[in-house]
Amino acid sequence: MAEELTTTELARKWKMELDLAKGTDKKWIGRAKKIVKRYRDDRGSADQTRKYNILWANVQVLMPAIYSRAPKAEVTRRYKDSDPVGRCASEILERSLQYETDQYTDYKATLSNVLLDRLLGGRGTAWVRFETFETERPGGDEGEGEASEEVETIDAPTAAEPMQMRAPVDYVFWEDFRCSPARTWEEVTWVARRVYMGRKEGIKRFGDIFKEVPLSHVPVGLDQLKEQGATQGETDGMKKAKVWEIWDKTSEEAIWVAEDFDKTLDVKDDPYGLDGFFPCPKPLYATLTTDSLEPIPDYSMYQDQATELDMITNRIGLLVQACRVAGVYDASQQGIQRLMTETGENVLIPVSTWAAFGEKGGLKGTIDWMPLEQVIKTLSEMYAAQAACIKTIYDITGIADIMRGDTVASETATAQNIKRQFGSLRIRCRQRDFAEFASEILRIKAQLMCDLYDPRALIEMSGIMGTEDKQYAEQAVALLKQEPMRAYRVEVAADSLVDMDEEAEKAARVEFLGAAGGFLQKALPTAQAYPQIAPLLGEMLMFGVRAFKAGRPIEAAFDQVVQQLSQPQQPQPNPEMMKLQADQQMAQAKMQADQVAAQQKMQMDAQMAQVKAQAEMEVEKMRMQMQAQVDNNRQQAEAQQHAMKIDSEARLAQMKQQLDQQKHLGEMEFQRWKAELEAATRIEVAKLNATKVADSASQTAEGEITREVQT
Repeated sequence: MAEELTTTELARKWKMELDLAKGTDKKWIGRAKKIVKRYRDDRGSADQTRKYNILWANVQVLMPAIYSRAPKAEVTRRYKDSDPVGRCASEILERSLQYETDQYTDYKATLSNVLLDRLLGGRGTAWVRFETFETERPGGDEGEGEASEEVETIDAPTAAEPMQMRAPVDYVFWEDFRCSPARTWEEVTWVARRVYMGRKEGIKRFGDIFKEVPLSHVPVGLDQLKEQGATQGETDGMKKAKVWEIWDKTSEEAIWVAEDFDKTLDVKDDPYGLDGFFPCPKPLYATLTTDSLEPIPDYSMYQDQATELDMITNRIGLLVQACRVAGVYDASQQGIQRLMTETGENVLIPVSTWAAFGEKGGLKGTIDWMPLEQVIKTLSEMYAAQAACIKTIYDITGIADIMRGDTVASETATAQNIKRQFGSLRIRCRQRDFAEFASEILRIKAQLMCDLYDPRALIEMSGIMGTEDKQYAEQAVALLKQEPMRAYRVEVAADSLVDMDEEAEKAARVEFLGAAGGFLQKALPTAQAYPQIAPLLGEMLMFGVRAFKAGRPIEAAFDQVVQQLSQPQQPQPNPEMMKLQADQQMAQAKMQADQVAAQQKMQMDAQMAQVKAQAEMEVEKMRMQMQAQVDNNRQQAEAQQHAMKIDSEARLAQMKQQLDQQKHLGEMEFQRWKAELEAATRIEVAKLNATKVADSASQTAEGEITREVQT
């Protein structure tokens, strides 16, 4: 009962510690969530404003600038002296590390995720653990020869167990990592990470006690599955328990507790025996101050300028929408609308009231366009303001134009090389921090390999038995198993993670070959003439070889050559005989040199003649090609001129035909008007004659009446 009470108190104590750490990180977590949401451009459908995602653009530039290729393990002797066993141990450990990083993708994927967390929220974390793969013994009943499910363990297997070992690197989500409140990382006393475990895997790891642990983590969308008809048993299998793995440096214990469960799941004393105790390196932090481990994300440094940039971008969008052809027209002139809406070329729209249309000034008097000059001018100023705001952000973040590939074409190669060297000064600290983070992970993996891996596994993984150092393999593995002796003689790091170092590696190899070749060219004659200084020359050669990283793969071969040179040489012959032999060799060499010179002269003459003939042929070929091109161009010009002439004549004939048709139509219209006028004239004349006749008759009648009255 007392033991159960102690377990309950321990679980309660660590839950209080975790809650305290959560309160310390609460402000930072809220800020990081907003930044991640901005990076994903996650906004509601109601937000229709235009934005410029400068955060996404900056992260996409910085990620390849900091981590552009997979790191390679680099294990070297701490002191560059003659230590074949230390060299072999370094080679075994380096090859084993490189095998795991190449064979499994967890290391590379974790580094990418950690770097993204560092550039967004300001903190990235990884966790190294040891696990074994159980393999079926030959002749098993089921699954013969197949690997079973991966089982995480912290106990090293014995040599007799058929196990395969590895040290995977787990990515830790930035909300799933906590540490003791401290001002600097050196003051941290415990670290913890949260993992999500189902019922089956939890029982396999912790035993029957896990049956009582509540599965408090419900995946998103589980309620929708229930509404769609999923049963209770099916949905319960998707739930997880939230388990915290805590490593306490003060008590040198690893403790496992679950949320909403009042007992500890497991407690172990210093499971791995690592130098720094923690199975994780120092997290990759953004900006820190010495009073807190709460990181300040990079985006917080230019969030005001980013907000201003979004505002400018939104205004630019509104102005672009305003840049459209719009205007008003006289509603009585329906032809104006047809002219603007009907598609087609060479369209004529009839106007019924042409006289009134002309009095108003034609199109200019019946339509008025919306003025766009102010909109276009404002849009130009907004684009300038946007560019200035982006430049300010780049000045704050230190992202040079050479890193973005945004350079001026007129710049010389020297100017661009200077910008490449000095434009990344502010980013080098991030590259250095990331390289140190990757190296620390490799150091933890290397220590787990040395302490927990089977010696036979290290030898097989490294393939050292196929090299010149196979004679030192057993001693080298024994050295790796000795602590702290291995730390005195071997150090682990990661090479640079920047792509441009590949060119530097090529240059280093060329430099090594040049230096070694030049030294051998001068040292070999001296060693032959004075055998007593051959060992000194050999040590001088090895002193130079060990200084070159490019010389490490062939250092063993150099060692063998130096040992052979250091062995006693045969006595030298008589000086007079040597002189006679030298004279004969000189005469023979001179004769051979004369013959070679004569042959070279003949070859050079033949080559010169061949080159001259080839040059003449090339000149003639170029002349013929140029003449053919000139003729082709002339023919094309003549053909184009002839085609243009034919086209012009056709157009002229068409225009003449149209004019004739219009003339004929005009004459017909004139004759119609003339006939109508003559008919109207005849009618009027007839009417006038009738009127005259009527007047004459009236006058005659009046005269007769008058005469009758007088009579």
